[in-house]
Amino acid sequence: MLGMAQGKGEGYIAQGLGIADCLAALYFGELRHDPRNPDWPDRDRFLLSTGHYSIAMYAVLAEAGYLPPDELPSYGLNGSRLPMSTFDDTVGIEIVGGSLGQGLGQAVGMAVGLRLDGSSARVFCEFSDGELQEGSTWEALMAGATFRCDNLIALVDCNGIQADGVVTVQLEPVVDKIAAFGWDTVEVDGNDLAALTDALARARRQDGRPKAIVLRTTPGYPVRTIMERERAHFVRIGDDEWDALRAELDAVHAAERAEDHVEAAHV
Repeated sequence: MLGMAQGKGEGYIAQGLGIADCLAALYFGELRHDPRNPDWPDRDRFLLSTGHYSIAMYAVLAEAGYLPPDELPSYGLNGSRLPMSTFDDTVGIEIVGGSLGQGLGQAVGMAVGLRLDGSSARVFCEFSDGELQEGSTWEALMAGATFRCDNLIALVDCNGIQADGVVTVQLEPVVDKIAAFGWDTVEVDGNDLAALTDALARARRQDGRPKAIVLRTTPGYPVRTIMERERAHFVRIGDDEWDALRAELDAVHAAERAEDHVEAAHV
């Protein structure tokens, strides 16, 4: 993702890094999809309500085979089909994202429609804690429970930031509030792949209730320089910063590989 943003020198890097683990767990462990047939009728649908998280979405789609990796550096550039907020004419993208507070309502409609069609496909919808400040999101939560959409899984990214800084509206307790609307709700560390995988597996239950996974993510994770920025909603990076950020990320990955090697040696 750092390489994607370098062409423009800016982007929604912090959110992209924060949600990357969730998208990886979803696309490479849970979602039923086929990059050779993106419009496969029985595919599971993933709706990215926060369209500005597109930087992570494109990276995952490229890794999954929907997009050529050499197209990624065109992110956000004029004429690119990889805009900073998603459009549904990009392969693998289900809805236009970026008009916040709209994704979950569309997801409920899709879930009901798929069930009426007799489809076994599920609908996954990511939306943010900022979107919990919009009435349309709570209306969709009510509708999802009312229509008993147990083929619907909400991924609620609680990263604590929005365009003008930290989320200051009193949203907590998010888990209890969503559960009170009739959803089977669980909270996980959104940057822990094992926890994410377990939560997604748990959400397979067909018990008449929609599922919600509340993700506690850290913007910029695991690049500490970005994590520690006071304002990380939209990150601009100087030409002299890229190498240092890449080195930091490479060091984290090297440490993780070393740890995995040690654990494997003791099995």
